[in-house]
Amino acid sequence: MQSQDTVQEETLDTQGLYCPEPIMLMHNKVRDMQPGQILRVIATDPATTRDIPKFCSFLGHELIEQSEEDGRYRYRLRLGG
Repeated sequence: MQSQDTVQEETLDTQGLYCPEPIMLMHNKVRDMQPGQILRVIATDPATTRDIPKFCSFLGHELIEQSEEDGRYRYRLRLGG
């Protein structure tokens, strides 16, 4: 496993997209990533507050951070293996 200092982070901007597009893009993005990497997601669809935690739970990823400010939803996930 990588140390905390060298963990690669990727960002996925899904602003302006609505269900199911953000989750579909996340599926595609995590396929190109390795376990332990961090994925940041930025979204404007309120449905992501339900969909992203379910995505993580179902696929074994850790939802590290979830916040909302000014209609933008931000998430950080650590990919499971």
